[in-house]
Amino acid sequence: MLVRTLADKLDSNHRSHLDPVVRPVAADLGAVLKAERELSVNPTAALDMLEKRLEEAGRWIFVGYDELDTLGGFDWQLMSRLVRGLIAFWSDYSRRWRRIRAKIFLRSDLFRRHANMGTADFAKLAATRAELIWSDTAILGMLVKRIANTSESLADYCRGARLSFERDSTLGLLPKVERPDNAHALLERFSGEYMGAEKKKGYVRNWVLDHLRDGNGQVSPRTLVRLYEQAALKEAPNRTLSPPRLLHPAALRQALDDVSQDHVTQAISSEWPWLEGVRERIGKQRLVPWSRNQIVAMLGADWDRPWASSHRGNVWPPEERPGRLVDYLVELGVFRNRPGDRIDVPDPYLQGLNLRRKGGVSRRAPVS
Repeated sequence: MLVRTLADKLDSNHRSHLDPVVRPVAADLGAVLKAERELSVNPTAALDMLEKRLEEAGRWIFVGYDELDTLGGFDWQLMSRLVRGLIAFWSDYSRRWRRIRAKIFLRSDLFRRHANMGTADFAKLAATRAELIWSDTAILGMLVKRIANTSESLADYCRGARLSFERDSTLGLLPKVERPDNAHALLERFSGEYMGAEKKKGYVRNWVLDHLRDGNGQVSPRTLVRLYEQAALKEAPNRTLSPPRLLHPAALRQALDDVSQDHVTQAISSEWPWLEGVRERIGKQRLVPWSRNQIVAMLGADWDRPWASSHRGNVWPPEERPGRLVDYLVELGVFRNRPGDRIDVPDPYLQGLNLRRKGGVSRRAPVS
């Protein structure tokens, strides 16, 4: 498959000899493998020659791998073999090829569970690993950029919160957000300083990100943008606020439920279809947090029932025991450990899993 991807970079002689591997469509793996077995030229030799030409020209080729969590469907053992095979391949060949480099994008949980082979070559490859996460500064800067580039009037509104911008011909307005507090004035301009009549309900500048953090403390860009989009839609019919305020805190609180619903729906439809089965099993006790024994018992009670109604064939969680599934959900950030051996569910997943927690900011819109 690497030869197929790099075929147009090979010299004409190697390209001609390797054409039987390149010609079949990618989905016809049987034809590709049959052609590879019948080749008169070693594909590795062709890539070695490409490596030499790249070195002479002072150039590099980077080969990217993404969406590896879709390999093998929902057969976790097959996925593990495929990911391990890919890692093993590049662990071996990263020393042979210096100008042909791999960029492997792999979810952190899959990296820890499926890619850790414990070999010296793998350890060397893993030493160059970088974990991509959003800092509070970066994610707030993203929100400001998104809002300011929506319209000139919104850009002026952002400038009213003491935000300044540089203009790029391709990327548009780029906000100068060097610390989280650079963006706090804009959040407070939208909906006031507090999430209620006074500060006992919390500061807006803290509430927004704190309620979008998963169990690992991370905020996804999509949930932050979605929060303000939904809050604006909910506020639009009210027309009770005077500029510069645009949103009631209640609109943000209501929007958080929509964000959670969307977040869980997206997770079920793409990465974790078995999360649907988790939602069904924990619905017997909707009030969180639970004791660890409670959640283990709820997940284990109907373990052999289907875990996803929307997929053909059997879909099972990647763990075979309820206790280990709880640990995996904590690792993913869907659940969160609390003191006293208790398990909580962070807000991005709370409403989407049909759960609730006592207290918090009122969902009711103020009376005009």
